[in-house]
Amino acid sequence: QVRLVESGGGLVQAGGSLRLSCAASGLTFTTATMGWFRQGPGKEREFVAAISWSGRTTDYSDSVRGRFTISRDDAKNTMSVQMNSLKPEDTAVYYCVADISRHFGDRHPDSFDYWGQGTQVTVSS
Repeated sequence: QVRLVESGGGLVQAGGSLRLSCAASGLTFTTATMGWFRQGPGKEREFVAAISWSGRTTDYSDSVRGRFTISRDDAKNTMSVQMNSLKPEDTAVYYCVADISRHFGDRHPDSFDYWGQGTQVTVSS
Protein backbone atom coordinates (compact mmCIF):
# COMPACT_ATOMS: atom_id res chain seq x y z
CA GLN A 1 0.00 0.00 0.00
CA VAL A 2 1.49 3.30 -1.10
CA ARG A 3 1.35 6.15 1.37
CA LEU A 4 2.44 9.74 0.89
CA VAL A 5 2.25 11.82 4.06
CA GLU A 6 2.82 15.56 3.94
CA SER A 7 3.96 17.69 6.84
CA GLY A 8 5.15 21.22 7.47
CA GLY A 9 2.17 23.28 6.46
CA GLY A 10 0.91 26.20 8.50
CA LEU A 11 0.32 29.91 8.70
CA VAL A 12 3.06 32.35 7.71
CA GLN A 13 3.26 36.04 6.90
CA ALA A 14 3.99 37.23 3.40
CA GLY A 15 7.71 37.17 2.77
CA GLY A 16 8.22 34.29 5.14
CA SER A 17 9.31 30.72 4.55
CA LEU A 18 8.01 27.21 5.07
CA ARG A 19 9.41 23.79 4.36
CA LEU A 20 7.03 21.02 3.35
CA SER A 21 8.07 17.40 3.55
CA CYS A 22 6.61 14.22 2.14
CA ALA A 23 7.30 10.81 3.62
CA ALA A 24 6.76 7.99 1.15
CA SER A 25 6.21 4.30 1.81
CA GLY A 26 5.04 1.28 -0.12
CA LEU A 27 6.78 2.20 -3.37
CA THR A 28 10.26 2.01 -4.83
CA PHE A 29 11.15 5.55 -3.95
CA THR A 30 14.46 5.61 -5.85
CA THR A 31 12.68 5.13 -9.19
CA ALA A 32 9.77 7.51 -8.57
CA THR A 33 9.43 11.01 -9.89
CA MET A 34 8.16 13.06 -6.97
CA GLY A 35 6.39 16.37 -7.00
CA TRP A 36 3.98 18.88 -5.52
CA PHE A 37 0.65 20.20 -6.67
CA ARG A 38 -1.51 22.78 -4.95
CA GLN A 39 -5.10 23.87 -4.95
CA GLY A 40 -6.03 27.31 -3.76
CA PRO A 41 -9.52 28.41 -2.71
CA GLY A 42 -11.78 28.49 -5.75
CA LYS A 43 -8.95 27.42 -8.04
CA GLU A 44 -8.08 24.33 -10.01
CA ARG A 45 -5.32 22.02 -8.91
CA GLU A 46 -2.03 23.23 -10.35
CA PHE A 47 1.47 21.86 -10.77
CA VAL A 48 4.10 23.37 -8.46
CA ALA A 49 7.36 21.43 -8.79
CA ALA A 50 8.81 18.02 -9.55
CA ILE A 51 12.11 16.19 -9.13
CA SER A 52 13.22 13.26 -11.22
CA TRP A 53 13.89 9.82 -9.80
CA SER A 54 17.63 10.49 -10.12
CA GLY A 55 17.35 13.84 -8.38
CA ARG A 56 19.35 15.45 -11.18
CA THR A 57 16.43 17.18 -12.89
CA THR A 58 13.85 19.53 -11.45
CA ASP A 59 10.90 21.38 -12.88
CA TYR A 60 9.07 24.39 -11.48
CA SER A 61 6.00 26.33 -12.43
CA ASP A 62 6.66 29.90 -13.47
CA SER A 63 4.82 31.16 -10.39
CA VAL A 64 7.27 29.56 -7.93
CA ARG A 65 10.54 29.34 -9.86
CA GLY A 66 13.28 31.16 -7.99
CA ARG A 67 11.37 31.02 -4.70
CA PHE A 68 10.79 27.29 -4.17
CA THR A 69 13.42 24.54 -4.12
CA ILE A 70 12.52 20.87 -4.34
CA SER A 71 14.82 18.14 -3.05
CA ARG A 72 14.79 14.46 -2.14
CA ASP A 73 16.54 12.20 0.33
CA ASP A 74 16.49 8.67 -1.00
CA ALA A 75 18.02 7.28 2.19
CA LYS A 76 14.97 8.47 4.12
CA ASN A 77 12.32 8.09 1.39
CA THR A 78 11.44 11.72 1.77
CA MET A 79 10.98 14.65 -0.54
CA SER A 80 10.78 18.30 0.46
CA VAL A 81 10.14 21.72 -0.91
CA GLN A 82 11.65 24.82 0.63
CA MET A 83 9.31 27.75 0.04
CA ASN A 84 10.77 31.23 0.43
CA SER A 85 9.40 34.71 -0.19
CA LEU A 86 5.90 33.40 0.22
CA LYS A 87 3.01 35.42 -1.17
CA PRO A 88 -0.69 35.42 -0.27
CA GLU A 89 -1.38 33.81 -3.65
CA ASP A 90 0.65 30.79 -2.51
CA THR A 91 -2.16 30.00 -0.08
CA ALA A 92 -3.40 26.53 -0.94
CA VAL A 93 -3.56 22.91 0.04
CA TYR A 94 -0.29 21.34 -1.09
CA TYR A 95 -0.25 17.74 -2.26
CA CYS A 96 2.70 15.40 -2.52
CA VAL A 97 2.59 13.24 -5.66
CA ALA A 98 4.52 10.29 -7.05
CA ASP A 99 4.93 8.96 -10.58
CA ILE A 100 6.33 5.45 -10.63
CA SER A 101 6.69 5.24 -14.41
CA ARG A 102 10.10 6.97 -14.50
CA HIS A 103 8.64 9.57 -16.82
CA PHE A 104 9.53 13.19 -16.18
CA GLY A 105 8.29 16.47 -17.48
CA ASP A 106 4.56 15.85 -17.75
CA ARG A 107 2.82 18.34 -15.49
CA HIS A 108 -0.68 17.00 -15.91
CA PRO A 109 -2.22 15.69 -12.66
CA ASP A 110 -3.20 12.45 -14.38
CA SER A 111 0.46 11.61 -14.98
CA PHE A 112 1.02 11.08 -11.27
CA ASP A 113 0.00 7.74 -9.81
CA TYR A 114 -0.25 8.53 -6.12
CA TRP A 115 -1.33 11.51 -4.06
CA GLY A 116 -1.06 12.45 -0.43
CA GLN A 117 -3.90 13.87 1.62
CA GLY A 118 -2.55 17.40 1.45
CA THR A 119 -1.31 20.00 3.90
CA GLN A 120 -2.64 23.54 4.24
CA VAL A 121 -0.38 26.51 3.65
CA THR A 122 -1.80 29.93 4.47
CA VAL A 123 0.11 33.11 3.72
CA SER A 124 -1.24 36.25 5.34
CA SER A 125 -0.70 39.69 3.86
